[in-house]
Amino acid sequence: MTPNKKHRFYFIILSVTLIFCFILNVSLGSVIIPWSAIGNSFINGPVEKESWRIIILSYRIPKACTAILTGGCLGVSGLVMQTFFRNPLAGPFVLGISSGASLGVAILILGGAFIFTETSFFIPNWQLIIASSLGSMILLTIVLLVSRKVKDTMSILIIGLMFGSMTAAVVGILSYFAPAELLQRYIFWSLGSLGNVSWADLLYYLITSVLGILIILFCIKPLNLLLLGENYAKSTGISIQKIKILVIISTGLLAGGVTAFAGPIAFIGLAIPHLTRLLVKTSDHQISLPTVFLTGSILLLLCDTIAQLPGLPLTLPINAVTAIIGAPVVIWLLVKKRKLLF
Repeated sequence: MTPNKKHRFYFIILSVTLIFCFILNVSLGSVIIPWSAIGNSFINGPVEKESWRIIILSYRIPKACTAILTGGCLGVSGLVMQTFFRNPLAGPFVLGISSGASLGVAILILGGAFIFTETSFFIPNWQLIIASSLGSMILLTIVLLVSRKVKDTMSILIIGLMFGSMTAAVVGILSYFAPAELLQRYIFWSLGSLGNVSWADLLYYLITSVLGILIILFCIKPLNLLLLGENYAKSTGISIQKIKILVIISTGLLAGGVTAFAGPIAFIGLAIPHLTRLLVKTSDHQISLPTVFLTGSILLLLCDTIAQLPGLPLTLPINAVTAIIGAPVVIWLLVKKRKLLF
């Protein structure tokens, strides 16, 4: 089988798997709903209980769509950062980008207690998007500025972790002095959840994600050249500075959007690009970008299905499930580091 046919085959398999995982995710939950009722809810047919239709259309489908966007965007932003930093351990969470987004949201939610005499418990989602995107962009810009002075990729990684620790410390100070009701809201948000996104929110989320991915699509050729080294990329005439700005904006939109709507989700952005390279065995971004998006979406749909604890009136934090699944993958990658495809 030629490489093109093999990659086309993988796309088809992943697309079919994504559809299967979407249906599985929608069909399972704390309330057991017959398959016939699920199908009739899709086509506006008769169902035994009207509450089943509301659960399917107003909760489970938006949640599944959120999982697809979240997993895909985290995978794509992780892939771009690993290419740009030339570091297989780079990712939105490891480099502190998600921490920057969390700091932006923490300042918005918890900082109101310091800035305003009256604090608002209900904050519009567009404010969360702006706060988290700005936080992630600012932190990524700082990491990039520092990385100009440090060439060692492992040092850049440690610097990103240190910035992540600093933002966590600021969030800790804000949490210590914040009113209990605001602190409770922030803690619930930080645990991660895909079920708080309505159809109206999903539209904002989709627009943010599409903008971030369109910018990355514009950078496919420069990213492929960066795989051969920064000096080689410069010799072909591309502007590293321009690509750097585009990477900051795109990853800020993707990681910031994910953090605003789903909370800080760990491990997906780091692990998915490596799993995808093991599958397609190529670093060509024309192939790896769509494959990473599909693989990330599938994995987060599966994690969310597990987090729902089907048949039980309980739900696990999505961040805990991704960590339980993602941490062994990262450990395995570190043990097998010499065999990483990059």
